Amino acid sequence: MADLVRRGKQPGPMKRSRQQDRGPRTEYLAFMLGSDVYAAPVALIREILKPPPLTPVPRAPHQFLGIVSVRGQLVTVVDLRRRLRLAEGPMTRKTRILLVDATGGEVMGVLVDEVLQVYRLADSEIEPAAAALGGDVASYLAGIARPAIAGAEGAAVAQRAPGVVRAGSTDAMVVILLDLRAVLAS
Repeated sequence: MADLVRRGKQPGPMKRSRQQDRGPRTEYLAFMLGSDVYAAPVALIREILKPPPLTPVPRAPHQFLGIVSVRGQLVTVVDLRRRLRLAEGPMTRKTRILLVDATGGEVMGVLVDEVLQVYRLADSEIEPAAAALGGDVASYLAGIARPAIAGAEGAAVAQRAPGVVRAGSTDAMVVILLDLRAVLAS
């Protein structure tokens, strides 16, 4: 201790990490729709499934792919690309169904192209959708996030998502945050 004082260093509290400085964090599950990265709160997602065989429902709206049985419960599956009016693509081995707690306690399936990872985002990393996009935005857009990702993880996501901007050793990615309950209710 005396040695530290002689050198001019004062013992004190340890430095707080950058994550602590940004405030409380919320977990979002990131997934791909086409070449864009979207995310939704993990709290709304019950389970991630490989797509089982779908049973089409005659005369159902275009965005409804059909129904599946998940442990004896029938679940309606919505193609999120169709719901958001994005270009459609084929199902691949990476395609997944997210089981979502929808409005009214109903569980619905949401088809996505690929599940990426979970981001723990602070409020400072999220811009309100109206501020980021300007003007009148859809009610199901919760915001735009720019999480910092580094190293091999950043390189892997960058290969799949051309929206990644390289900045030295870290990548700044734009992630569109969705309110899945609002998407499914509208």
